[in-house]
Amino acid sequence: MPRDETAPRPVASLPVHRDGEPVPERLRGAVAALGNFDGIHQGHRALIAAVREMAAALGRPSAVLTFEPHPRAFFSPDATMFRLTGEGEKLAVLQRLGVDGAFVRRFDAGLAGTGASAFVADTLKGELGLSGVVIGHDFHFGRGREGTPAMLEALCAENGLACRIVPAVAAGGGEAPVSSSAIRAALEAGDVATANHLLGYRWFVEGVVRHGDKRGRTLGFPTANVALDACGLAHGIYAVRVRLTDGSVRDGVASYGRRPTFDDGAPLLETYLFDFAGDLYGQRIAVEFVGFIRGEARFDSAEALVARMHEDAAEARRRLAADRTPSMLG
Repeated sequence: MPRDETAPRPVASLPVHRDGEPVPERLRGAVAALGNFDGIHQGHRALIAAVREMAAALGRPSAVLTFEPHPRAFFSPDATMFRLTGEGEKLAVLQRLGVDGAFVRRFDAGLAGTGASAFVADTLKGELGLSGVVIGHDFHFGRGREGTPAMLEALCAENGLACRIVPAVAAGGGEAPVSSSAIRAALEAGDVATANHLLGYRWFVEGVVRHGDKRGRTLGFPTANVALDACGLAHGIYAVRVRLTDGSVRDGVASYGRRPTFDDGAPLLETYLFDFAGDLYGQRIAVEFVGFIRGEARFDSAEALVARMHEDAAEARRRLAADRTPSMLG
C-alpha cells in the first residue's frame, strides 16, 4: 500500500532559511510550495503532498516558502487579524508533515513592491536557487498582486523552473473549497468540529503559562493560564488536550473568555488538566481543541459554578474518549 503523503510523521529538526542567510546545504535546489499557509488546512496539505511528490521525482529537497508577518498584517497594521497559526505553530505542523525545510521571507515594503517577473527571477531562482514551485489555483504574487497562476507558470518556464498548479480542495462531496476564512468563521462560532474537519487535524494554540489570580485553586480546579493574541475563538468551555514542555500530553477541560462570574477581564485561556499536579508557570504549552461543550455563562454563586465545572469536566472526558480526529501534538 502506498504511504499517505499527507499523514503526519516525526522528523528531525526542521531547517528554516530566513532573509540574508545562506541557503543550507539540505535545501539547495529545493522544490517549494508557495503561500501564507495560515492553518495548514486540507487544501494546503494537498500542496505539500504535491511538492513532496515533485521533489522526489526531481531528486530534490521539498520545502515550503511562506511569509512573515502575514501580508494582511503588513497592509492593514491597525486591523486585528485572527491568525489560525502563528509562525511557531506553522513550522511545527510543517515538520510533522515531513517537508525537508522551510523558507521564511520577511514581508516588508521591499517584497511588497517587487514585480512578478523579478520575484521569480531574482527571489525564487536567484536568491533561493529553487528547482521548482507548487502553488494553489488562486495564488497571486508580486506588486499589487499582479502575478496570476498562469503568469507564474510562464515565468517559471522562462527561468527553467518546474511548476505545478494544484486545483481547489473540498472537504467533502459538493462542499465549497477549504479556506482559512471558513475555518476562522467556524472557530468564531465555537464550531470546533467543523474547523478540525477542514483542517484535517485538531486546531491548537501555543503560549507561556502565566500567573493568574489563583482563584481556580480555591475552587478545586487549578488552571494553566495562557493569554492568546488576537484570538477570535468563541468564548466558552472546551474539551482539550495539552502538550507540556517535557513532551507529555494530558487531557483536560478549558475555558476561554472573560470570567463573567467574577471579573469580566481580558480574554484568557484557562486549562484544567485531569489527574495532574505540578508547577507549569513559565512553561510553553500547546493546547488543542477537541470539542465545544457550552458557551461562557455567568453563575449566581461560586458553588453553582463549581457544580457546573464538574459536569463540564465529565463531558470533556467523554468527548476526548470518543474523538478520533488526528493530532499534531503527538
